Amino acid sequence: MNSKQALERLKEGNGIYLKAEINGGDISPAIRKKTFSEGQHPYAVIVTCSDSRVIPESIFSAGIGELFVIRSAGNTIDNIQLGSIEYAVEHLGCQLVLVLGHSKCGAVGAAVNSVPSGFVKFITDEIRKAVGDEKDDIKACCLNVKNSVKRIKESLKIDGLCVLGGIYRIDSGKVEFLEN
Repeated sequence: MNSKQALERLKEGNGIYLKAEINGGDISPAIRKKTFSEGQHPYAVIVTCSDSRVIPESIFSAGIGELFVIRSAGNTIDNIQLGSIEYAVEHLGCQLVLVLGHSKCGAVGAAVNSVPSGFVKFITDEIRKAVGDEKDDIKACCLNVKNSVKRIKESLKIDGLCVLGGIYRIDSGKVEFLEN
């Protein structure tokens, strides 16, 4: 599946999710058996936040084996995430990477409104570099997503790879795809 087809599938899946009461993706015993014996063939990579309210498989009405999901607080990118993306692209055939931020992100809020200590500081320092002095929740989240998109594009020079950003609105369930 090429990146344009994958993006359309994500958009269609989000449209289904907006009206759904349960996940519409295939999580059947048959698909578990199939992906066990035949391996995974995801159509997109989703880099998103660790926030428990952000569930990419549900947001995009996807089932087992359809999305390669990479999660880190604040959807930040480091060499571990880059290696995971590279694997999904080069070994699993994914041509689309979506960095999915979200409204009311705790990591972005911590970076904007406080000075955390401990290991959390690694996350907030990275986000603070991306958002600067921005205080608006959504604008800061967008800047953070765009920074991760830029880092992926600069680090992974792979022909045919499409890297996009999006914001998931927790209150409505809608994904807004960002212009590059």
